[in-house]
Amino acid sequence: MNRESISSHLLELRTRLIRILIFMGLLSMIGIPFASEIYAFVASPLLDILPQGSTMIATQVTSPFMAPLKLVLFSALLVTMPYLFYEIWMFMSPGLYKNEKSFIAPLMISTILLFSSGVAFAYFVVCPIIFKFFIGVAPESIMVMTDISEYLNFIIKLIFAFGIAFEIPVATFLLIRAGIVQKETLVKARPYLIILFFVIGMLLTPPDIFSQLFLALPMWLLFEVGLLISREK
Repeated sequence: MNRESISSHLLELRTRLIRILIFMGLLSMIGIPFASEIYAFVASPLLDILPQGSTMIATQVTSPFMAPLKLVLFSALLVTMPYLFYEIWMFMSPGLYKNEKSFIAPLMISTILLFSSGVAFAYFVVCPIIFKFFIGVAPESIMVMTDISEYLNFIIKLIFAFGIAFEIPVATFLLIRAGIVQKETLVKARPYLIILFFVIGMLLTPPDIFSQLFLALPMWLLFEVGLLISREK
């Protein structure tokens, strides 16, 4: 690849990155007036199961303003992710062979659907179960009143971890399809990969065994799905 070709690719990459940032910026500006409503929606898995008399609290002076604003930016990033995946695939497609381009559309759709499924699974399934458990085991003498900033950090980390983790079938397919690793090698390495999934679950989720299990087990299942749909070139 000559210098002119490299410059052309870098220019295209910069253009696509600028598009992504502009798209995210527009979403952020649209979302700012609705920051309180967005926070209420994101906090609903916890608010719906809080005991009567319990509320969420702000322990810092700036939290009532900064927490919803931070959530708007995160929400904009989350909504931008499908468009980000689209731009990545479009950037890669010119360098693929004709027979390889045939699976670009299915992979792109799978990438977007899997990420969205991971986010939805974390929000609608994992969060309510985790919150219900922790509130349920709290001693009767303790009134649960979660700080809004701490809650936001918790749920952002959890949702993003699940969104990325659900991309495992696509990653497995691409590794095998590109010849980077053989399918048989991954099958033989399965026990070590399962341990790795639990380590990743420990690192990417909040420090509780339930969050880790809810992430590690789907990662294992999705890895098996990736193996099932993969075939070497």
